[in-house]
Amino acid sequence: MEFCPTCGRALEEGASFCSSCGAPIARSRPAEPLDFEVKYKPSYSMLVVHLKPNQSITAESGAMTYMTPSIQVQTRMREKSILGTLGLTVLGRQSFFVNDYSAVGGPGEAAFVAAPVGDIDVLDVTPTKGYVIQKAAYIASTSNVNLDIQWEGFTRGLFGQGLFMIRATGEGQLFINTFGALDRHALEPGETLTVDNFHLVAFSSSCSYRVTKFGGLKETILGGEGLVTEITGPGEVLIQTKNLKEFVDWVWTLMEPRVQARAR
Repeated sequence: MEFCPTCGRALEEGASFCSSCGAPIARSRPAEPLDFEVKYKPSYSMLVVHLKPNQSITAESGAMTYMTPSIQVQTRMREKSILGTLGLTVLGRQSFFVNDYSAVGGPGEAAFVAAPVGDIDVLDVTPTKGYVIQKAAYIASTSNVNLDIQWEGFTRGLFGQGLFMIRATGEGQLFINTFGALDRHALEPGETLTVDNFHLVAFSSSCSYRVTKFGGLKETILGGEGLVTEITGPGEVLIQTKNLKEFVDWVWTLMEPRVQARAR
């Protein structure tokens, strides 16, 4: 579902104007969607992209698992300016560079994975339907999808504990990964969902959000949740079923006795 960028109301499919506020809806001719499949869902997912001649996909550096001989790779800075790249790296914790994979002289195939054990899915980005995604969720995207930092709020350490988010705009396909399975929630206008920050993967740019402490001081300290995000529709919220911080803490409970024993 698409929403008006001016008033936030739901749009009719293919509408050129918002029926609620009358604002024009900018539309461009979309690029041909990529042919892809996600293998080994939902726990050990791998994105396999089948490229036609001259088609390309942009992926996070280090995500590629294999590619056929017709694929050519070009490494470039994620942003057009060094300041934009530094902004993504320092705040979004993504790498300085991305790789463009293009099929030259014939069709080709390339596959990509992410470090977390979990699922991979695709988000369709349009001029009226962008997303805010967690930094670690990004795997790949088509060329017309723009990645940027949403400066307001996020530069204040909005999500805490190094959880910064990146805004995806433009038009195309955006591939994301999760730690665990992907849980989707469609919010109506005014409907609110409270999400633990380490479970939050993405939400529609049409949503409003507020980061707050979990309950009162007692709940924040003893409840195990810390900071949570209240997200209000209209739009979509994507949640991962596993919490990476809790997983690391659990692994440490198994390792700590051995580490202490060797330190004696």
